[in-house]
Amino acid sequence: MEANKLKADLVISNCTQLLTCKENAIDLIGKIDQGWIAIEGEKIVAVGTKEDVQNIVEYDEDCVIDGSGKIVLPGFVDCHTHLVFGGSRVKEYAARMITDDPNMLKKMGIKTGIMATVDMTRDIEAELLFDDAADRLKYMLLAGTTTVESKSGYGLTTSSEIKMLKINQKLNDVLPIDIVSTFLGAHGWPEDIPKDKYVHMLIWEMIPWVAELGLAKFCDVWCDDGHYTAKESEKILSAAKDAGMEPKIHTDAYSYIGGSDLAAEMEMVSADHLNYTPRSVMGKLKEGNVTGVLLPAIDFAVKHPKPFNPRPMIEEGMTLALATNCCPGCFNTSLQFVMMLACRQHGMSAAEAVRAATIGGAKALGLQKDRGSLEVGKLADIQIWDASTYEDVIYRLGVNLVDKVIKRGEIVVENNSCKLFLQKHTL
Repeated sequence: MEANKLKADLVISNCTQLLTCKENAIDLIGKIDQGWIAIEGEKIVAVGTKEDVQNIVEYDEDCVIDGSGKIVLPGFVDCHTHLVFGGSRVKEYAARMITDDPNMLKKMGIKTGIMATVDMTRDIEAELLFDDAADRLKYMLLAGTTTVESKSGYGLTTSSEIKMLKINQKLNDVLPIDIVSTFLGAHGWPEDIPKDKYVHMLIWEMIPWVAELGLAKFCDVWCDDGHYTAKESEKILSAAKDAGMEPKIHTDAYSYIGGSDLAAEMEMVSADHLNYTPRSVMGKLKEGNVTGVLLPAIDFAVKHPKPFNPRPMIEEGMTLALATNCCPGCFNTSLQFVMMLACRQHGMSAAEAVRAATIGGAKALGLQKDRGSLEVGKLADIQIWDASTYEDVIYRLGVNLVDKVIKRGEIVVENNSCKLFLQKHTL
């Protein structure tokens, strides 16, 4: 090996467009035409032109992937999902195409909402929950996602919430995709327990157990009319922060009751939904370094009366992320689909959408130091699209552009199949 040169294990050459998505990219996506990228082990060791890379590394020809006619960019970071759940709400979803009348739905024998899923999730064995979640993760990986946040919140008892979080842990341990776990015990509250009693249980029983077992990086609360107030949310999230979990918040989805102000005050890692957030609060979120997580697919799935508007958030300088919100009421595993919606339905540009699904998602999970962009020293989490320009992702409707996915330096998706996926494991 030539002195002072690194030995690359994998090189992607002649990329038609290499999108680095670096934070300081003037064009938002850091596009390099005819770019090259080199990988050693799990990390990126060189990025740039052919000359830039060849000056730093040497490599064997059999470890080169030809990027001609391809778009190369960071793996997606899906920073808001409810990945683990039992059963299906397909009957409810289909019925709501015709009516939202709760009495009509009741006559049809259809139980709706979070509590319907809670009932189905509590009653299902952990092994089946694991298998179903793994299947959803497979489709996420096939569509270019390499890191996924997964919330609990369909148990609402200590034992069932811990069951969900342990499934997150096992998924992370055995699959070629990173899972970031969030405790969302405050997704609702059981029908047979008063809310104040359940809040006490969250603070004095559930949060301490989750923290002691080390099962969640984040704690989340749904702060909205009919859910948790800003004061209750602050109480719950302060207890979680004291226990070592970082706070996140579902807020302003259907009302503005102060949840986004709380996010700014507590300098949370993210505030998610933001349909009703006043512009005056957007500036506070920017100053508090709070990433705004936007969820186009749920706005589409529920035919939201007030779809989020990203433009004032962008003008206020907020960092934005896009996520699937994969859940029983929004069964979606593709961030490519989310980007299509974000651009057509909400007025984002293709470059803004790419940035929000990569480095934006990483920031919403506090992971921007090691993923979300293609830079030296970061994880080699990379997707390769069979496309002539990155704008194809919002133009070629219903098409999965992914040709290959590389996770931590290893090819895990090729020819529309997942490698290393899935061996049987006992929970």
